[in-house]
Amino acid sequence: MRKRSTAIAVVLAAGALAALTTAPAQATEYSSALKIKGVQYDAPGPDSNRCSGGNTAAEYVTIKNYSRTATVNLKGYVVKDAVGNSYTFRYNHYLQPGDYVHLRGNYGTESDAKNVAYRNNCNFIWNNDRDTIKLIKPGGAYADTHAYTKAANDRDGNGYITFHG
Repeated sequence: MRKRSTAIAVVLAAGALAALTTAPAQATEYSSALKIKGVQYDAPGPDSNRCSGGNTAAEYVTIKNYSRTATVNLKGYVVKDAVGNSYTFRYNHYLQPGDYVHLRGNYGTESDAKNVAYRNNCNFIWNNDRDTIKLIKPGGAYADTHAYTKAANDRDGNGYITFHG
């Protein structure tokens, strides 16, 4: 009897191991209060990165504080795309629980007013077909990251993708 139950256990363990190795990889969930809520990766209208009259300010990423109790300072956080274009929050920018900020292209300030910060750059950062958005903590650890493709993630074609509700 003992040999038979050992053999059955070995077969079951091998089956479980095979199931684990063939299962698709899951996205990593980082333990951070700050998350990328969504991205307007394709600004409405024809892309124009002119500083005057262009539409880079209409392209933005939304970062939200999902904590129920903690206020988070964005100073030192970095937002990056797949090829390394980046923006570092240089000033104190406090997000209360449930609060958010839109990080936009074009020129402006990093102000708590109106929940907006500007990258002070008129070039588009997010690709219209596919890209990866990384939110990195001041110490270098990832707070959140999302890869997207227009075909797979933007079902209604409006240029906006929601990652966290």
